[in-house]
Amino acid sequence: MEKNLNISLVGVPLDYGQSRRGVDMGPSAIRYAGAVARLEAIGHQVTDTGDIAVPTGERVGQDQEGLKNLDEVTNACTDLAERVASLTKAEEFPLVFGGDHSMAIGTLAGLSEKYDNLGVIWYDAHADINTEATSPSGNIHGMPLAVSLGMGHEQLVNIYKDGKKIKPENVVIIGARSVDPGERELIKELGIKVFTMHEIDRDGMTSVMNQAIEYLTAKNIDGLHLSLDLDGLDPLYTPGVGTPVPGGISYRESHLAMEMLQDSGLLTSAEFVEVNPILDDKNGTADVAVGLIGSLFGEKLL
Repeated sequence: MEKNLNISLVGVPLDYGQSRRGVDMGPSAIRYAGAVARLEAIGHQVTDTGDIAVPTGERVGQDQEGLKNLDEVTNACTDLAERVASLTKAEEFPLVFGGDHSMAIGTLAGLSEKYDNLGVIWYDAHADINTEATSPSGNIHGMPLAVSLGMGHEQLVNIYKDGKKIKPENVVIIGARSVDPGERELIKELGIKVFTMHEIDRDGMTSVMNQAIEYLTAKNIDGLHLSLDLDGLDPLYTPGVGTPVPGGISYRESHLAMEMLQDSGLLTSAEFVEVNPILDDKNGTADVAVGLIGSLFGEKLL
């Protein structure tokens, strides 16, 4: 990554992809935690493009074909895809704040306008590779990776552009520790590279990140997107998430991962998702997000 970037922030106050309200306030919480000042102090030029418009109020249209709030998620992701595509066209670095993880459908759709061979690091406790056929809940935030790979409901798969937006061989999942049976089968079938907590515990984060970066570099990727769910970290550090899973990545391991991504020079876009201030303690989860953003964009201790 070059030293000084033109970063454009996009907020996605989306909470229709899951069942616990409050995650729509995530973008505001991350801004309040000082994201812009942190990036500017490193030397980057930052433009906050504001939030995608997402209707608020009581939920309607809960269930369609086993999917909750399908139309609301589709509309928000379509708007996000258009915003992200226009930013990449203008040579801006898109940095997206969420919001629940269903928004990644929109981010990746927008990035597909510019990148034909995009690499994706999915930093998450979950694989998010369910479809309506395998999902135990019908929550779309458990499906964005499957949708982006071209699997699932056609209304989601065909957002912005028809068909898949990324390739399974270009995806690396890091931090997985809660994977549904249907997801396990799909991961094996597609041959997706996954580093579970077992590999992180056994080999250490340095080894895992080196392997992930080498793996993606060998694929001749033309860009690299980081999709970071704050529940990838252990809930000790990030209590303000909707689906916490104990035994996660540590605070320091996560900073190291971000620093190594920065050093790789490969990153072209990023999103930080699932910050829920209602479930949080004194905005601590958003503070962690902003700290990780600092490391990802080149903040140094000395």
